[in-house]
Amino acid sequence: MNKRDKVLSHIEKLYGINSVAKIITFNTLTAKSVIRDVGRVLGFSYSFVDYIAKLIPINIGMTINKAFLKEKKLKQLYKENLNIRKLIDISIKLEGIIKGVGKHAGGIVISPKNINNYCPIFLDIDSKGLITQFDKYDIEYIGLIKFDLLGLRTLTIINKCVNLINKRNNLNININSISLNDNLSFSLLKKADTVAVFQLESKGIRNLIKRLKPDCFEDIVALLALYRPGPLKSGMVENFINRKHKKEIIYYPNKNLQHKLLIPILKYTYGIILYQEQIMYISKVFANYDLGSADILRRVISSKNTNEIKYHKKIFKKGSKYLGINVNLSSKIFSLINKSSGYGFNRSHSVSYSFIAYQTL
Repeated sequence: MNKRDKVLSHIEKLYGINSVAKIITFNTLTAKSVIRDVGRVLGFSYSFVDYIAKLIPINIGMTINKAFLKEKKLKQLYKENLNIRKLIDISIKLEGIIKGVGKHAGGIVISPKNINNYCPIFLDIDSKGLITQFDKYDIEYIGLIKFDLLGLRTLTIINKCVNLINKRNNLNININSISLNDNLSFSLLKKADTVAVFQLESKGIRNLIKRLKPDCFEDIVALLALYRPGPLKSGMVENFINRKHKKEIIYYPNKNLQHKLLIPILKYTYGIILYQEQIMYISKVFANYDLGSADILRRVISSKNTNEIKYHKKIFKKGSKYLGINVNLSSKIFSLINKSSGYGFNRSHSVSYSFIAYQTL
């Protein structure tokens, strides 16, 4: 966290200070806040306004109209009290408008040329550097990319610990060169002794660790990809655990659909399609996609756009035919990766987080 500014300075130096900008955020009047602001302007007492505001449930996306459906008391008071009706009627009209602006916590945009060639610039006299007047959604819409410069507290802690160990013991340990096959680390991990370990400390993931019993780095990568709603609900987690512990036969990928080209792609996940990169690689091997086109296919399938999926299915089958792969088999493979896209996780993301988790162990 304490070196995040250095990364930003490096990026500004590398791409040019006029091509790097922070991203604006727009703060809107939410249901509770608009009630409080309007009440204050109308001169109502704090206790009166506070009582009404507290009747609005604390839920994401809550609006005053939704609050009427959830809180009968609010609806009753609206009908009975003229002051409350006045307060709420005005608040509904103002709800959702922009109250102020801020900066995205970690997001920056890097443009090919000066950023003001692509979007207007916001002036903030209290901040260094440029800020876009477009928020992250409009930045994406015009074709620019938002990069997140995350400041991870865990990295700061690891760095301080290594420095203290080196200083007190006259050592020169480099945390980035440690072995990924440390038996003591995996012994701790298999016991789920992971309280305060990055990404591995929740009760749910510790229960999963006890069942999976990770004994190699690839298992940690898979663990973080599996601990999500999709895999947990689909039964994929049970299949993965059973295959790892040889309680289930490993097919590539299943009993009715096997092909030797899938073995090197799915070997480390026991025949299960777990990562988005596996979907891309299957597209390359089975349908002659280049990696750029495979990434487009991955995005199309993830978006659930039916028309686009049908279009890519034709391309996939055509590519398979070119490679001499049976068309029926190709169609089944495409259906499989289409189904798997709902669960596929970004492997590179999981590897990065797994590496930090392992270092923390």
